[in-house]
Amino acid sequence: MKLLIVGGTGFVATEIIRQSLASPEITSVVTLARRPVEVPQNLGGHVGPSKLKSVLLQDFTKYSEDVKAQLENVDACIWTLAITPTKAKSMPWDEVVKVCREYTMTGLQAIVEARRRGSARSTPLRFLYMSGESAERDQTKTPRLMTQYLLMRGETENQILAFAASHPDQVEVTVAKPGLILEPGNVLHWLKSWLLWAVVSLPSITVVEIAAAMLDQVMNGFEKDPLLNEDLVRIGQKALNGTEPSS
Repeated sequence: MKLLIVGGTGFVATEIIRQSLASPEITSVVTLARRPVEVPQNLGGHVGPSKLKSVLLQDFTKYSEDVKAQLENVDACIWTLAITPTKAKSMPWDEVVKVCREYTMTGLQAIVEARRRGSARSTPLRFLYMSGESAERDQTKTPRLMTQYLLMRGETENQILAFAASHPDQVEVTVAKPGLILEPGNVLHWLKSWLLWAVVSLPSITVVEIAAAMLDQVMNGFEKDPLLNEDLVRIGQKALNGTEPSS
C-alpha cells in the first residue's frame, strides 16, 4: 500500500508516520507539508525509514505537476491538516476556513485527478478525514460552544461526503471524530482531558490509539462513517493489542 499523509509535521501525523513505517503492509509513505518531514526519532526495531518520501507544498490551493506525480498511485490518504480551535481564535476567520475547508476539498480533488492519470487502480482511493468529536454536520443546529467553528468543520465533512457520493468508483470516505487527543505520559494533557470531560463531557483518546485506528481503517477498509471517539478507541486498541477494550 502507498499511503499519503497530509499535514505531516503535526502531532497526530508524526505518530501515524511512526506506525506506518513499522507496518510491512505499507510499502510507501508520502507526506505532504510546507516543511520537510523527518523520520520520527522514536522508531522501534523493525521499521522501514527508507519508505518515507517528504513532498513539499507551499500553497495547498495549487498542486504542481511534480507534486501530482507523487500522488498518482496512492492507495489511501489520511488528512490531518486543519486549524485547531485554540489557534482559530487568534487567526482571521477567512484564513481558518481556507485551511480547514478549501485546502481539504482542493486536495481531495487533486489526489483523485492524479490517480486517474496514474496506472490503473482496481480499487477506489480510501480517504480518511480527521475532524473532531463536536463538529456539527447539521447546519440547522447551534453548538453551545465555538458555534461558527464547529459548523464550519461539520460542513467540510458534508462536502467531502458529497464529493465521494458523486465519485463512487474513485473514492471512499470516512471521517474520524476524536475527542481530546492525549500524549501518553503527559500529565498536563490528562489534566486537561479531565477538565474538559467535567465541563463539556468531551471524551479522550491517546495519539497512539487514534493513529493505530486510522491506519487500520485505511488498510482494511472503512467500518462506518463517522468514526466516533469510542469507535476509534476500540479499533485502535484492537489493532495495538489484538483485543478490544473492556466496557
